[in-house]
Amino acid sequence: MIRILVDSSSDFPMEEVIEKNMIFVPISITFGEKSYADGVDISRDAFYELLMKNGEFPKTSQPSPQDFADIFEGAKENGDEVICLLLSSGLSGTCQSAHLAKNMVEYEGIHIVDSLAATVLIKVMADYAYDLVQKGLGAAQIVEKLEMLKSKVKVAASLDTLEYLQRGGRIGKAAAALGEMASLKPIITILEDGTIGMLGKCIGKNKAIQFLRKHIAAASIDPEFPVYTVFTYGTTNCELLEDKLSQDGVSVSRRMQIGATIGTHVGPGVCGVVYVEK
Repeated sequence: MIRILVDSSSDFPMEEVIEKNMIFVPISITFGEKSYADGVDISRDAFYELLMKNGEFPKTSQPSPQDFADIFEGAKENGDEVICLLLSSGLSGTCQSAHLAKNMVEYEGIHIVDSLAATVLIKVMADYAYDLVQKGLGAAQIVEKLEMLKSKVKVAASLDTLEYLQRGGRIGKAAAALGEMASLKPIITILEDGTIGMLGKCIGKNKAIQFLRKHIAAASIDPEFPVYTVFTYGTTNCELLEDKLSQDGVSVSRRMQIGATIGTHVGPGVCGVVYVEK
């Protein structure tokens, strides 16, 4: 049997993980002395509520090599192959932990794919891999197709506030304060090297949504894959974006919530689009 493994940065709905018999590895989130397993013992809304009211910035911790080794040992005993679709190596050491675990168990049935992505982009890849398993492709073939796909899965998202970039040390206090006064809304993406980059900066929410609208209109979207809108906490901005996309004839398959791994740094009010290029 071939099984798909995702970590919680994929923001995969747990009911779908169970339905598709996937393996789910949580990333740890710590507020002060209290730790939570992302996607397991804290909901996404509860996480954002803690983020907004808690003065201490949370820390996220990648799964340990032993966490992966325990799973890989079980797969080895069962004779299963595992395709691991993991958070970008440009954002985390999760892939490194998995590679160390593979060496520990000495089992070639483990296939590790650095997604060079995060959040719902990984879900798109994992669903594609699952469909290929159902079609009877072998693990090596699926990995090859995933390597071809991953550079085509794209995201463009507008941040509603600079506060959390500042709290996480990504920008200085002065820059954040000036940006907030100007109602600056950065438009972010994930670059081909798996790091977060900037597509543009807009003044005000309406201009940010217009920027996203133009960006999607100019994109060559592959109709074989779903288009998702994404949000963090609060859907007002996402609903406005969906209304504009609908006017442009863009069919959105589903609205997905971004979880703690990325949400820690971008905060509430985010809206964006995930799609696959032709």
